[in-house]
Formats: sequence, structure tokens, C-alpha cells
Amino acid sequence: MNLLEGVRQIPVHYMTMEINELEERAKAVKSRLGDRLFILGHHYQKDEVFQFSDATGDSLQLAQIAAANRKAEFIVFCGVHFMAETADILTTNDQKVYLPDMRAGCSMADMADIYETNRAWNALTQTFGETIIPLTYVNSTAAIKAFVGEHGGATVTSSNAEQLVEWALTKKERLLFLPDQHLGRNTAYKLGIPLEHMAIWDPIQNDLLFEGDLEKVKVILWKGHCSVHENFTTANIENIRKKHPDMKVIVHPECSREVVALSDMAGSTNFIITEIEQALPGTSFAVGTEMNLVNRMIQNHPDKHIISLNPYMCACLTMNRIDLPHLVWCLESLEDGFASNRIIVEEAIANKARLALNKMLQQ
Repeated sequence: MNLLEGVRQIPVHYMTMEINELEERAKAVKSRLGDRLFILGHHYQKDEVFQFSDATGDSLQLAQIAAANRKAEFIVFCGVHFMAETADILTTNDQKVYLPDMRAGCSMADMADIYETNRAWNALTQTFGETIIPLTYVNSTAAIKAFVGEHGGATVTSSNAEQLVEWALTKKERLLFLPDQHLGRNTAYKLGIPLEHMAIWDPIQNDLLFEGDLEKVKVILWKGHCSVHENFTTANIENIRKKHPDMKVIVHPECSREVVALSDMAGSTNFIITEIEQALPGTSFAVGTEMNLVNRMIQNHPDKHIISLNPYMCACLTMNRIDLPHLVWCLESLEDGFASNRIIVEEAIANKARLALNKMLQQ
């Protein structure tokens, strides 16, 4: 649970400003506030917002940057709600974190609430005893991170999931992986855990989905997913193979196991960016990840042929809630002393969540 300070609706005049005026206003506030202001931008952000970021990255990079920053008074997070929560947890009490638009949430994070998680944990520990350690993808609420920290687990990102899953299985016989079943399944499978040793926890039915001997269960996957990456299909890959037989298919591990199995490469956002950056001129890629990032890579690498794996894919709708009008409103409100949409994670929750985050950052 978090507290929201000064939540207000954006004044209408910001939505009617020309883009040139908005850009000049953003530049002016950044110049006046100087080092007091630090803007974090996730790779999935729109270019109109991304251009004003002082630091950019994927979830792991931004978590590390937030933890290392001890100077800025105002941290404006251009991303989604759980990312701003993480920044508030990792920064000092003297620093304030803001999300330009409170509607910027994450459907995956919303698929695991603390009530459902406590209920699942009670049921699973009745079945498996004290043999389970929880891991949560950073794409989860502060309350879920706190739950995981309280029970000795850690957060993971798509960049370090393998490392953290290996670590977890040295601590306990089994792990519960929240909230993205696809990242959990792909990671565990890559580490050599058979699919038949993975169960699914359905929070809606409050039931463990598994056929066979329960003693063989090594990984319990929360039935959640990313609404963007789940829209990449095996049919998309088959279509690419027919039309562009020499094109490499590279996807994010939030895609389904079937899609990852048919792709040439799978990895984190940073992995995808690096692979494309380091590829030889003329290399062709079909990319299975968020559309704003794909479009940015197309612009940044005119020497390569880059397309979206799904030609009908749209950008992440919740990430796109952060637009230039909301960013400028947020910045000018900070300067005027009437800042809105501050994210404050309750100290009791933050302390437990910090345990899980620090375990990840220390690995």
C-alpha cells in the first residue's frame, strides 16, 4: 500500500499547448532546477518524454540508478506505478518521487494483490510445508515485494532472473514465482527444470494446477502475464520465417514458452538493445517487445532491417499514459511548490520490500 500526496487532475491548458511550447517549458524547468531534479525514463516511454530523461534503462538499470542517487531532491519517474514505488523505497527520506500521471499502472502487477498472495501462501505451505521461497518480478506492487522480503525471498528482473532463481533454489527446495508465469517458466526451463516439474497457482480459482506427484513440483508459477508480450504468437514467428527466412527473431522472456522456443534469441530489454546495437550492418531482426522501443531502435539503426514481430502490435497503453503535457505539468508544479502525484510507500512496507530489493541488488 502507498500514500499519494497531492493527487490532482492535469489543468486543461496543458493538453492544448503546442509541442514546441511544451518542450521549451520542460527544458526551462530542467535548467532552473539543475541537480535538484532527476528524471528517470524507461525504455518503453514515448520519445516526446524519453528525450528529457537524465537516465534511461530497463527495470534493473533504473533500480540501480535510483539506489545510487543521493543528491537529487525531486525524482520524476517516467514509467509506471510500481517503478516509482521502487524508486521511493530505494532513495532517502529527503528525496521525493513523482509519477507524472497516476493512471500509469501495470496490468501484470495488478494480477497479484497482497490478499491473494497471502491466501496462496497459506494454501501452499499447508501442502508443501516450509520448503518454498518466494521470488517476485520487479513488475509487482510494493506490498508484494514486502511479502517476498518478509519470507526471505528476493525481487528479480528479466536481466538477472536466472541468477536469482539459481540462488533461491539453494535456499529452499521449491520457489513461488510472482506475478509473471512466462518469465518464471522460461527462466526455470533455461536452467534445466522440466516443464512437468512446474505448477501454476490460479489466484482466481484459488487452486494449484498440476497433474502428477506433488513431490516433483520445483517451481510454482503465479498465473499472471504481460498484456503486451502475450500478444506475440507462434503464428507471428511462422509468418516471419516464410516472408523473411534470413531474419533473426529476438523476443523478451515475458513472451510465452512456445514463442521463446521458436525464436532465435530471448532476453531482457537491455539484452535486446545490446544484441541489435552490436549486430553487423545489414542484419535483419523481428523484435518481440514493446512498440515504442522497437520504433526507437528502427530510428537508431538505419543500417539494419528491424520490424516488430507482430505487425499489429501497439505500444504499452499504461506506459503511454505518461505524455509530454503530464511531464511538463509535473515539472512546473514542482517548481511552483504545488507538486502532485507524489509516491510515498509506507515505511513498514518499504522496510520489508527493501529486504527483497537489496537481495537482488547484492547478487
